[in-house]
Amino acid sequence: MSSAAKKTILTVAVTGNITKLEQHPGLPCTPRQIAKEVVASARAGAAIAHIHVRHPDGRPSMEVEHYREVMDRVRDSGCDIIINLTTGPGQRYVPGLEDPAIAGPGTTLMLPERRVEHILELRPEVCTLDLNTMWSGDSAVINAPASVARMAELIRSVGTRAELELFDSGDIHLASSLIRSGAIPEDCMVQIVLGSRWGFDSSARTLLYALGMLPTNVAWAAFGIGRHSFPIVAQSFLLGGHVRVGMEDNIYVAKGELTRGNEELVEKAARIVRELGGQLASPDEAREIIGLGVVSTAN
Repeated sequence: MSSAAKKTILTVAVTGNITKLEQHPGLPCTPRQIAKEVVASARAGAAIAHIHVRHPDGRPSMEVEHYREVMDRVRDSGCDIIINLTTGPGQRYVPGLEDPAIAGPGTTLMLPERRVEHILELRPEVCTLDLNTMWSGDSAVINAPASVARMAELIRSVGTRAELELFDSGDIHLASSLIRSGAIPEDCMVQIVLGSRWGFDSSARTLLYALGMLPTNVAWAAFGIGRHSFPIVAQSFLLGGHVRVGMEDNIYVAKGELTRGNEELVEKAARIVRELGGQLASPDEAREIIGLGVVSTAN
């Protein structure tokens, strides 16, 4: 085992698409703000940045140019953090009030090709691939297996590595099926999502249950939502996994105390890992761990 393989990858999820400006006035929304948070988080110890983009007023965006500007700003700064773009937008269905068979306002459900346009254009090192079909608030998140397989095919065609997002046990069964079919490599990356209302709860017992179902060769991480964020950092590390924090998942650095930003959340997570005896992976060490090859992209 290499020295890098013993280290912990810390991912920062900078903004997401659910957290609102009304909840935190410092939520990064513009490409400039998002890129600034990514660079600051890298200085604090993050090796991977999971990136959604938004319109300046805070609305979620799928604009390729927004993703491009974030990536360009991060790279122009000299930061070599691994960029992980989301493919989550485009999966929501809101039943119509008068006829649930007709999509209501807020529905974003679209073809798989549309959901990965920015991946095919920009070719990031990593992108997420959600496997969940479940309720999220008043909308249903729908990721049909055929659509997921098509997205996986397109993602792989441009050399981007998919990180599978697992919200419940059925998602792990789907992941195993994709691996058996060859759509996803055996040594893929997975994130176990804990604390989503209708998915896995945030407990050590649930995390152990999920780990027992995972295929053998995957590189795994887990993260908790809201108040579960930092406890899951500790639990994931102690069980041998990688970790994630960020304003997509949690906007508080302590109970009742809004974080100053992603950098502060990363600093706290880094401190937890180190105080428990761990070492953080650099971006190039993370590339080695997850099979990207050690190719620094800094200018």
